[in-house]
Amino acid sequence: MKVGMGYDVHKLVEGRRLILGGVEIPFGRGLLGHSDGDVLLHAICDALLGAAGKGDIGQHFPDTNPEYKDISSLILIEKVKGLTKEYKINNIDSIIIAQEPKLAPYLSKMKENITKVLKIDKSKINIKATTTEGLGSIGRGEGIAAYAMVSLE
Repeated sequence: MKVGMGYDVHKLVEGRRLILGGVEIPFGRGLLGHSDGDVLLHAICDALLGAAGKGDIGQHFPDTNPEYKDISSLILIEKVKGLTKEYKINNIDSIIIAQEPKLAPYLSKMKENITKVLKIDKSKINIKATTTEGLGSIGRGEGIAAYAMVSLE
């Protein structure tokens, strides 16, 4: 068994859509990034790549490559699935850290999106959301972060 951990954080800015877990969430700001800025999927990508010993998301999809400009992170995670195809996913546990918006209504759709792309049973995916109780840059609403842990066989 192999285990990987992923982390990502992006700044919230005006003029961008907020995409998390491949779900567009109605909110006045979105995450700044070369791709769609989906911190949840980026953290899961890094956890998968880490567990497989295959580097990180920036190594495979550099922000200097125009091919990945504004790309959906659902496409990136599908590519990562291909890079790690020799392994079976045992489980994914993840957490999104955001002061706002409230994410509970969107978690099941996020899980559904990840299930479809990775072609695994939804019982193998867990997504949680929390706040920082107003502490730090995330607590001030400046950004959103995510962590993910993945177990591969």
